[in-house]
Amino acid sequence: MEVAVWDTYVTKRDGKVMHFDIIVPADLKDENVIYNYGKEYLKTKGQEGQPLTSKESKYCHTEKIKLRWEADIREKGYYIHEMENCN
Repeated sequence: MEVAVWDTYVTKRDGKVMHFDIIVPADLKDENVIYNYGKEYLKTKGQEGQPLTSKESKYCHTEKIKLRWEADIREKGYYIHEMENCN
């Protein structure tokens, strides 16, 4: 399966910037659905209501799915790859 990687930077309430990727099936093209996945993730981090739009998240590239992403993508439709200031 091919997946699309959306590079995302969201400013947290404390002013730090969270950097994470939203990883979705490559055939998913609806940006609103992708941003909503990111917003679901933000809720789990206590950052509900922070802006997540085309300003904060952009398509980066397509690649082959990695095994560690597969279960979440099949179950939820997406995987979040945390990189910076996500905790």
